[in-house]
Amino acid sequence: MKEPFYLTTAIAYTSGRPHIGNTYEIILSDAIARFKREQGYDVFFQTGTDEHGIKIEEKAEAAGVTPQEFVDGVAAQIRANWDLMNTTYDKFIRTTDEDHVRRVQDIFRRFYEQGDIYKGEYEGWYCTPCESFWTESQLVDGKCPDCGRPVTKQKEEAYFFNMKKYEQRLIDYIEEHPDFIQPESRRNEMLNNFLRPGLQDLCVSRTSFKWGIPVDFDPKHVIYVWVDALSNYITSLGYEALGESSGMYKKYWPATHIIGKDILRFHTIYWPIFLMALGEPLPKKVFGHPWLLVDNGKMSKSIGNVIYAEDLVEAFGVDAVRYFCLHEMPFAQDGNITWELVIERINSDLANVLGNLVSRTIAMSNKYFDGVISNPRVYDPVDEGLISTALAAREKVENKMEELRVTDALDEIFTLLRRTNKYIDETEPWVLARDEANRDRLATVLYNLLESIRVSGVLLQSFMPETSDKILDMLGTSQRSLDSLNSFGNLETGGQVIRKAPALFARIDEKKFMEELTAKQKAQQEEAAGKEQAGKPAENEPAEAVPGKPEIVFDDFAKIELRTGIVTASEKVKKSKKLLKNQVDLGTETRQILSGIAQYYSPEDMVGRQVIVVTNLAPRKMAGEISEGMILCAEHGDQVVLVSPDDKLPAGSVVC
Repeated sequence: MKEPFYLTTAIAYTSGRPHIGNTYEIILSDAIARFKREQGYDVFFQTGTDEHGIKIEEKAEAAGVTPQEFVDGVAAQIRANWDLMNTTYDKFIRTTDEDHVRRVQDIFRRFYEQGDIYKGEYEGWYCTPCESFWTESQLVDGKCPDCGRPVTKQKEEAYFFNMKKYEQRLIDYIEEHPDFIQPESRRNEMLNNFLRPGLQDLCVSRTSFKWGIPVDFDPKHVIYVWVDALSNYITSLGYEALGESSGMYKKYWPATHIIGKDILRFHTIYWPIFLMALGEPLPKKVFGHPWLLVDNGKMSKSIGNVIYAEDLVEAFGVDAVRYFCLHEMPFAQDGNITWELVIERINSDLANVLGNLVSRTIAMSNKYFDGVISNPRVYDPVDEGLISTALAAREKVENKMEELRVTDALDEIFTLLRRTNKYIDETEPWVLARDEANRDRLATVLYNLLESIRVSGVLLQSFMPETSDKILDMLGTSQRSLDSLNSFGNLETGGQVIRKAPALFARIDEKKFMEELTAKQKAQQEEAAGKEQAGKPAENEPAEAVPGKPEIVFDDFAKIELRTGIVTASEKVKKSKKLLKNQVDLGTETRQILSGIAQYYSPEDMVGRQVIVVTNLAPRKMAGEISEGMILCAEHGDQVVLVSPDDKLPAGSVVC
């Protein structure tokens, strides 16, 4: 029976468009979840959005929409970002989900009924961005000690959680479980800076705003963010504070939490104390990852140094961005990103070490043996260095991943790739090819190279899944499991490598790229400034100002071609849990269209359905398949429904 493994990210706050620093967390967590699945664990991987609070209420009011409309727009944007990065989460929870709301109300009621919560009055300094109260002595230069922003004096009736009741018990637990908080420096910070000096009782309700989960026995109060948001990790599994919890909860809880270091206090002090009060197990581990900085400074829209994942992917591709984020973040120190650094890493590691190795090895296999893979086993002592490095790679990567040292795990894979490149220089296949007497030795050398590439490709599956698939497809191998790495020589013989290997990663001319990027950014700024002067929203205006998507004029809408289509065939995409591959009859032609609706519709459900299709959308490759359009759906919360006309129309009818 597979061992369950529950992994969560922090849920993203729906105040605006996520930048690459926010996106890093879902990429990191996805790599861990994928690797655990490769190891045979029964993984449940959750992410989602935190959607309540005064900040949302204020932003919605400024945008002239309801809070629900505002968070719907931003949550969709966040989810699209996570999907863009090819992440394999099993559940995307929103704190506005009805079942979450009801379960949080039950948790709050239970706290109250067992005496952990009492009503009082709060007077202190409040930081709206951090949603935290501070005492006068905690302020730094009169500002929030966490974010450095201004605070306001507030006084209101509130419910408080008795933190003192569980303080010593939590200290004892952390001291007895040294791996509970990682890295160790974060553990020491929580103990020495917060717990040992003594905890203050925690404000857990508010009356000064309405956008939150109401306290069902005292409706003028809304449940404050930390009880609401933190509880998502168990409400999503079917935890019931006032009844019998689901089998799913009993199976998967407790979790491993992957969070940013800035919210470590809430996850390692407040959350464990809430769980103690509920009588539930504490999380297995809380890993507080560092930040991804820009030019060693925090990303800030006011400074203008924000980098978005969408822009990086457009320029470099998904796997290049995944690789950079995973490789450039040390275990305990902050990482750094700039456009120039990304280009440098792509050129040095991806184009040179990885891409060049694969392309020239396959080229030699085709040149000398017509691509046919054979292994005459004519060994030489020089082979041992490569073979021993390849055989040791799996265990080294697994050990690093067990410690959540993802950067170090990637380094182990690239150690093998560099050793494989060195092996080419040591054996000089082009010299062996000059003498027919060396033909079997040459075949053995090329087999060793191809097998080492296979080992690397298998190990890359969790970090760069699309690249891994491309490499293993080029080799024509079905040996793709971690267990296939227990011995050297599992690449099948008798088959053929791909005839012409496309470049996995092309080298980038940094000077040319940066000149083009600067010109593009300048043009966008000028266009935005011109529209602002004309009283129109800028096309690139982020979700912080306008929820959902920016306003367009009729001429923009008229560019979209919508037609009816009939699904004639449908199947699941092998490399994706979310995609269906549909063949859609558009009257004059049939197109292949991929839709991320596999969790809502089966292939059998799709066949024969009339759908509405965006037919002039540029083709896009997803999970190794081409999609030639988009099928329209409507989404609300976790519900996704296909859009179709009331009456049957001929395929290809224009929608206007």
